[in-house]
Amino acid sequence: MDLDIAGRKALLCASNAGLGLACAKAVAAEGVDVVINGRNPEKIRAAQAEVEAVARGRVSAVQADVSTEEGRAALLAACPDADILLNNNAGPKPKRFLDTKRQDWEETYHSNYLAPILLVHAVIPGMIERGFGRIINITSAMVTTPRPHLTLSAGARAGLTASLKALSFEVAPHNVTINNMLPERIDSPRQIEMAYAVMKRDGLTFEEARAAQVQSIAAKRLGRPEEFGAMFAFLCSSYAGYISGSNMHLDGGSYPGLV
Repeated sequence: MDLDIAGRKALLCASNAGLGLACAKAVAAEGVDVVINGRNPEKIRAAQAEVEAVARGRVSAVQADVSTEEGRAALLAACPDADILLNNNAGPKPKRFLDTKRQDWEETYHSNYLAPILLVHAVIPGMIERGFGRIINITSAMVTTPRPHLTLSAGARAGLTASLKALSFEVAPHNVTINNMLPERIDSPRQIEMAYAVMKRDGLTFEEARAAQVQSIAAKRLGRPEEFGAMFAFLCSSYAGYISGSNMHLDGGSYPGLV
């Protein structure tokens, strides 16, 4: 299926590994010109080569921390007229509410709320003017099913979801959509990090912690990054213009709610 986005330009935050890299590969294969991003120069070089291997358009890379003003400026300089924006950033470490400190909340706010908000603020006017825009935020299943040990992630990402839901009503008439992808147990470096956290918390071996990750998943397996990337590519497509302000659960059928 041709997604009708060849020649579009995509600014893809935190896309040198994991889910962000899967998203970059998916749209690059559709002919989108992509700017990938990360903080580690070696990982960026490796990711750029991996994306270029499947790309039908241009691939460039920017080493920058999207959480900083300087990092965002570098990204926007590399792609000032983005048609597609992927907001993604590392999530905070698992902590229960009473174990958090003010610094934890401030860091999470800057990384997982303020950084994406400011990037959206920068790219939205051009998208409206051109009559096409796709903004996708990788948030978390914690937005709709918060859990005690992920209170930092739940708070920042639920706030981002609410703020951009309000914006989505304003920009929808201009063919600019804003959607959120809520991953739950996609096989990625983040899940390995979470497994180590469970090891420490519950006294398990790494193998036991990894096996436990699938027990709450209805499909009884971890999701594949390429499945996540395929959904991202579709949400970026010309065929997804009637989908906006939505939370897309990619969780193997595990979300227990109806709405």
